[in-house]
Amino acid sequence: MTQAIPFWHVDAFAARPFCGNQAAVMMLEEWLPDDVLIAIAKENMFSATAFLLRDATQEADWELCWFSRKSELTMCGHATLASGHAILEHSGGDRVTFRSRRAGILEVRRKGDGYEVGLPAIATEPRDYPEAVASLGAEPLEVRRNETRYNILLFQSEAAVRALDPDLRGLARLGNDQFICTAPGERTDMVSRVFVPGGGVDEDSVTGSAHAVLAPFWAERLGRSDMTAYQASARGGDLTLQLEGERVWLGGPCVTVVKGSFYLSG
Repeated sequence: MTQAIPFWHVDAFAARPFCGNQAAVMMLEEWLPDDVLIAIAKENMFSATAFLLRDATQEADWELCWFSRKSELTMCGHATLASGHAILEHSGGDRVTFRSRRAGILEVRRKGDGYEVGLPAIATEPRDYPEAVASLGAEPLEVRRNETRYNILLFQSEAAVRALDPDLRGLARLGNDQFICTAPGERTDMVSRVFVPGGGVDEDSVTGSAHAVLAPFWAERLGRSDMTAYQASARGGDLTLQLEGERVWLGGPCVTVVKGSFYLSG
């Protein structure tokens, strides 16, 4: 028996195709086993695949989980933004809510020609990480970490961040950590590059969860809650950030690249 699963390939935080960050969005009629979800995500070959199911509890509009090619993700901002875009483009409306397995209730709402996704703000604290610094091959001004494996490494300039050429195998040996390398931006408030080789993504294109970490970090330094950001990956992506208490609103456009069905044979 073959099951046809509605499928969207969306470039998130992108005003045109082939930039921003790619995500697959797939609408299920029932939850499939996690090993099947991982296999589908591996087949899609994106950094994240979002799986959606109508929320029977009515706590939110949809249930949501995200998988990389290796494992389930704790939180994924760009795939949530892509999910909101797919649903609002398909069904209309101005907002949609998601009940996630690990990150609570999330919301995507329209903003101008794009969208905003609200994510929990993630705090970090100063802590040494000499193994990561050695693998990055450059000495940061400051290192901050938290227990959920998010790491901020602050550098002097955008040029220093762009010049990083890390030992990805060395970073991967440290586990499924997110290494967020950041500095003041030349045309934006901040710039970043994000490496997650232990999670199967050597360098991510545009990382929503990383900006949920960066927002409180930079808000303290800039003395304001509204910020602009650029992730200087090969594809690149611009974001707007608004810190509201314990929530960060990340804004940007999305583009549907492919819309169709994923055929799963059982």
